[in-house]
Amino acid sequence: MKPKVQFRLRVYRDSTIAIGPGKVALLEAIAATGSISGAAREFGMSYRRAWVLVDEMNRALTSPAVDTATGGAHGGGATLTEVGQAIVTRYRAIEAKAAEAAAKDIAALSRLIRD
Repeated sequence: MKPKVQFRLRVYRDSTIAIGPGKVALLEAIAATGSISGAAREFGMSYRRAWVLVDEMNRALTSPAVDTATGGAHGGGATLTEVGQAIVTRYRAIEAKAAEAAAKDIAALSRLIRD
């Protein structure tokens, strides 16, 4: 079995994780499903938990990452703002650059892992 390497970049605002791997994945799921509830279902979490994570992120940022529309007869939904899209793009770019820069060291460490 091949070892799995995962970077866990987190950006804090005080003691709160403003941007991290879980929140970026949640943003991607919101973009894919068009709603916080749909994104929550993808992760098997409650709507409330997903909403708290989005609210936590939005409060930590200079501008919100997610825009929401109230539900009802015509439905609601959520979309990523330009800030939300930029967070996902830049976070994934940092991961890719870090993996590329550390490829030799990652390979060396991976060789130390038992099959």
